[in-house]
Amino acid sequence: MNFPFYIAKRYLRSKSSQNAVNIINFITFLVIVIGSAALFIVLSAFAGLKTFSLSFTNTFDPDLKALPVTGKHFSITATEEIALQNIEGLTNYSKELEERAYLTFRERSCIAYIKGIDGNYRSVTGVDSTLYFGNWGVMEYNGVLGIGIYNLLGVPIDNYQTPLTALVPKSGKGSLSQLGLNSKPYNELPLVISGVYAIEENLDKKYVFAQLPLVQALLEKDSTQVSGINFKLTGEIPLEKVRNAIKTTLGNKVLVLDRQEQNGTLYRMLNTENLATYLIFTLVLIIALFNVVGAIIMLILDKQQNSKTLYNLGVTIKELRRIYFTQGILVTSFGGLIGVLLGSLLVASQLLFGWLKITPSLAYPVEYNIMNLFVVLATIVVLGFISSKIASSRINRKLIEA
Repeated sequence: MNFPFYIAKRYLRSKSSQNAVNIINFITFLVIVIGSAALFIVLSAFAGLKTFSLSFTNTFDPDLKALPVTGKHFSITATEEIALQNIEGLTNYSKELEERAYLTFRERSCIAYIKGIDGNYRSVTGVDSTLYFGNWGVMEYNGVLGIGIYNLLGVPIDNYQTPLTALVPKSGKGSLSQLGLNSKPYNELPLVISGVYAIEENLDKKYVFAQLPLVQALLEKDSTQVSGINFKLTGEIPLEKVRNAIKTTLGNKVLVLDRQEQNGTLYRMLNTENLATYLIFTLVLIIALFNVVGAIIMLILDKQQNSKTLYNLGVTIKELRRIYFTQGILVTSFGGLIGVLLGSLLVASQLLFGWLKITPSLAYPVEYNIMNLFVVLATIVVLGFISSKIASSRINRKLIEA
């Protein structure tokens, strides 16, 4: 057995004759356990919060989405549609056309996005699961809106006598006087609301869904013009391969984005928050691990006579330093491991029982991630290595011969 490791292990198990040294060692070990457990719990909480936040946007976001490189719209030909159907790894695709619109019902109004969707949209995205009440309707002029708009405008379901009206400015140039006295500067579309979706506050106030041909007519676009194409993948073919095939088919007029790219700002915000939290808790751990330096120095002073005996028996200064260095590594490693196990139990209990609630019906989201476990252990070991190196360097010939 390695001699420094053997002695360090003995020091780890044995108690000092000085009670103060034992108390300091216990407090040091406890700080490491609590710090590593807290870091793991916080990282697990942020991982769960990230997944929870993205679950809202992922309802509307497809696996891949084609958007115009310039402008708001692009055209897709019948030949390109046939080519898309033959791409390997592509389950289905759907076309959409959206624009900001002024929604009015009786004396109330608001601004939202009207999104024209084709018959494949509900199978390509998870929007069906968001329907709060009502249905998607079968009539030509049916629409589905968010519960935020529904509450704001007070639109009844299946109100055929006074439907919701969507107004969009007419495209083209020219002053209002050139339109004529009897011409309106906007196009309008009446919509009978057949259903209401509910996801989260911002999205609930954002969209009104209608049939794609209606929105194309409202915006004065032909049947080939769309603002985006949504793609659902089988998962059997690598995403990049499918993306390249779509780019080849549609050419340079579109950008093909994955889910992360579709919500780049949200992903960057969540990742930044996660990194900031990790750095803050790491700083706390750095401060806490100064206790390790103090504990090892106290141990060095307490075992000064033992070190002198070992030195007289032929143990070198380098080997003595390695003994106390190994002692520090063992303390931080075991403390970090126990802390991670304790944190894992708390995270698992939250996943199983949901004892911490955001609302009476919603448990705080956490996620057990193996990567977080390795990050915490690696952080503890690296900081323990540095602390142990600093403390063990106090061993020198002058101290031994004193």
